[in-house]
Amino acid sequence: MTPEELLSARDRVLPDVVAGGLRVLFCGINPGLMSAATGHHFARPGNRFWPVLHRSGFTPRQLRPDEQEELLSYGLGITNVVARASARADELSAEEYREGGRLLTTKVERLRPQWLAVVGVTAYRTAFDERKARIGPQERTIGDTRIWALPNPSGLNAHWTLETMAEEYGRLRLATVSTS
Repeated sequence: MTPEELLSARDRVLPDVVAGGLRVLFCGINPGLMSAATGHHFARPGNRFWPVLHRSGFTPRQLRPDEQEELLSYGLGITNVVARASARADELSAEEYREGGRLLTTKVERLRPQWLAVVGVTAYRTAFDERKARIGPQERTIGDTRIWALPNPSGLNAHWTLETMAEEYGRLRLATVSTS
């Protein structure tokens, strides 16, 4: 992918991978340029979403971004807080996050997943005005949908290793089994 191709993906909207009644709807912050250019969520090399999903037990093998539709067969889906693509999440305004939270609430009310898993606690805090939220299950619900804030799988998130991230995602997976 050339730098020009990546730049041309700025502000594109990446379609969700969703269905009604999912076990978990994973919610990224917003698509990166690589994801928008390829049409596949978490497509940037170095993003740990796909390895973490497998290591945590959500998928029987590590899927590639171009296999994202397979998630539906496991009761999993992907959306974003903010739909438009950008090079970095810090290019998004607080108002975009808040509006994204409102739109996400409507989407969750319609799709009714068991869990909404926001991959990025800062994005969750801003989108839902939950300033003190921490990684893990949240008090807030959207209808019957429970919410879990997960660490952001971006390679830029050095606070979490692949192993510690897989452990936290695994806690969510176990919670989905106990609530099924």
